[in-house]
Amino acid sequence: MKFISWNVNGLRACVGKDFEQQFKDLDADFFCLQETKMQAGQLDLSFPGYESYWNYADKKGYSGTAIYTKHKPLNVTYGIDIDEHDHEGRVITLEMEDFYLVTVYTPNSQDGLRRLDYRMKWEEDFQAYLHRLDAIKPVIVCGDMNVAHQEIDLKNPKTNHKNAGFTDEEREKMTQLLSNGFIDTFRSLYPEQVTYSWWSYRFRAREKNTGWRIDYFLISERLKDRLEDAKIHTEIMGSDHCPVEITLK
Repeated sequence: MKFISWNVNGLRACVGKDFEQQFKDLDADFFCLQETKMQAGQLDLSFPGYESYWNYADKKGYSGTAIYTKHKPLNVTYGIDIDEHDHEGRVITLEMEDFYLVTVYTPNSQDGLRRLDYRMKWEEDFQAYLHRLDAIKPVIVCGDMNVAHQEIDLKNPKTNHKNAGFTDEEREKMTQLLSNGFIDTFRSLYPEQVTYSWWSYRFRAREKNTGWRIDYFLISERLKDRLEDAKIHTEIMGSDHCPVEITLK
């Protein structure tokens, strides 16, 4: 089974940059999107053999997530059932027969870390949500998690220390999750590989490969034996992020 996650940074814009062909070529069982920046009815984008589920932010042109799936879920939920967090379209959960699939667009701490306190509250509540699911059946969680966990995960760790996405607080929250029943699929298979999933649109960052790895697939530890591979599709354009992938037996 193939899973894809991609922060498209505006799906309507990405569709104008060959998204539909990329989608077909990747041919995933589950295709998760973040930062769709859409409202209901703004784009009719369907693919044969897939059902799709959408979570829109209240604020127009902001955030938003979606999942396309070839496999009908038992149940679909939107958000994490906490009103403080559930107005920005950041989470969709599909309950499948033997796992939960969660896609997430984690809040950015923003310039000057003006949203770091909120981000910390989000992390606590989102991790509690994942652990509640994990107590029932294994979890696959993917998306733009807006943190480079280790120094290997970004080009310039020293100059970015204490910047949004590489603060001690954000990194510690990822460490906490990975110490409590979850695995970073890519890093577990490729502990020393330097590959990024996001590049700023400024300063020709992608051309110079001045990037960050902030897009993840994390899985419950008990799914580890089913993990076949993890990939980061740096060759795929259309967004400032590239798709990430896992395959499970």
